Amino acid sequence: MMLFAESKLGAQKLKNHMVMSAMTRCRAGIDGIVGDMTVEYYAQRASAGLIMSEGINISSTSLGTHLTPGIFNKAQIDAWKKVTSAVHQHGTLIYAELWHAGRVGHSVDRNGMLPVAPSAIAIRGTQHHTSLGKMDFEIPHALTDEEIDQTIQDYRQAAINAMEAGFDGIEFHAANGYLPHQFLSDNANQRSDRYGGSTENKSRYILEVMQVLINTIGSERVGIKLSPLHPYAGIVFQNPVATFTYLINELNKLDFAFLEIMKRGQGFPLLEGYPENDEIELFGSLSKNTLIANSAYTKQSGESELQKGLAKLISYGSSFLANPDLPARFEKDAALNKPDVKTFFLGGSKGYIDYPFMSSGN
Repeated sequence: MMLFAESKLGAQKLKNHMVMSAMTRCRAGIDGIVGDMTVEYYAQRASAGLIMSEGINISSTSLGTHLTPGIFNKAQIDAWKKVTSAVHQHGTLIYAELWHAGRVGHSVDRNGMLPVAPSAIAIRGTQHHTSLGKMDFEIPHALTDEEIDQTIQDYRQAAINAMEAGFDGIEFHAANGYLPHQFLSDNANQRSDRYGGSTENKSRYILEVMQVLINTIGSERVGIKLSPLHPYAGIVFQNPVATFTYLINELNKLDFAFLEIMKRGQGFPLLEGYPENDEIELFGSLSKNTLIANSAYTKQSGESELQKGLAKLISYGSSFLANPDLPARFEKDAALNKPDVKTFFLGGSKGYIDYPFMSSGN
C-alpha cells in the first residue's frame, strides 16, 4: 500500500505517507512551556513519517486558548528542543504549526487584553472555553496597520525560533477560524483599507505572511494549512469557491513545501450556498504544491485518496491521538483504541500519554 511506502516532502525523506496532524491538547504550562509529558507524547507517535506540532502561539498577544504552548522566548524554545530531539531519534520529521488565534480568545486568559481581529466583530452563537469555564466571546480590538505589521514580524520571529528549536520546518496555520482565516473571510473582515473589501485585499495578509516566512527560513521548510469549507469560529464566505480559487492561484506563484487542506468537520453543517463537492478534489486540484489531505481518514479512505493521485500525504488527527502506533495497527489491520473526547483538552497524562500500544501478539 502507498500509505506504508517511503515518501518525500521536497528533498526530505519520510518513512511513510502518514502525517500526524496538528491537534490542540492544552498540556503546556501557564507560561506556555511544554514539559516532559509533551516530549513523551510526540515521541510515542514518531512512527508517522511527519508530525505537525499542535498550534504554537507566535507571541504573547496571539494567545487564544488557555494552556497552549508558545515559541516566543528562550525557555519555550529550549523546551521544544527536547521534543524535536526525541522525535528525530525515531527518524521522523516534525514541523511547528505557527498559530495566531485572533478573535478566538478571551481577556481572562490574556492578562486583561482583548483578543484582536481584522475588525471589531465578535463571534456569536457559541462560547469560548477559558480557564474560568465557558464565556461569551468579546468584541475584539481591530488591528491597526502598525499592529498588523507587528503580527507579520511575530510570524517571522516564530519561524526563526522554530528553526532554533530543531523543527524541520513550519506550517502556517491559516485555517479553522483563526487570524489569517479571519482576514480572508467575508463576515469577520469588514475593513475598507488594503486588507479588506475585495477578495484580493482580504487575501493579502495570508500572502504577505507566506512570503515573509519563505524569505526567512527557505521555501523548502514552509507549508500552509487551509480549511475552505470549515465554518469553525463563525467564519462565513459568500462564495468560498471564488475566494479560495483566487487564494490558491496566488499561492501557486510562491515556492513552498506543501499545502494541507482540511475538509469540513463532520460535526459542522454545510453552510447555505456552499458546494457539496469534495474539498480535496475541488481545491486540491488547483494547487501546484505537494498536497496533504486532512480530516477523518481511515486506512482505506486514506489509501484511496493517495491512489487518486492528487494528495501525496494523508494526515490523521484523533486516530493518531488515540493510537500512538497507528501505522503498525493499520499494517496489521489491528483494532484501534477509541479517542476519549473528554480528555482532548484537559491537562494531565490521562488521554494523553496513556493510550496503549498494540500488544506483541497482535
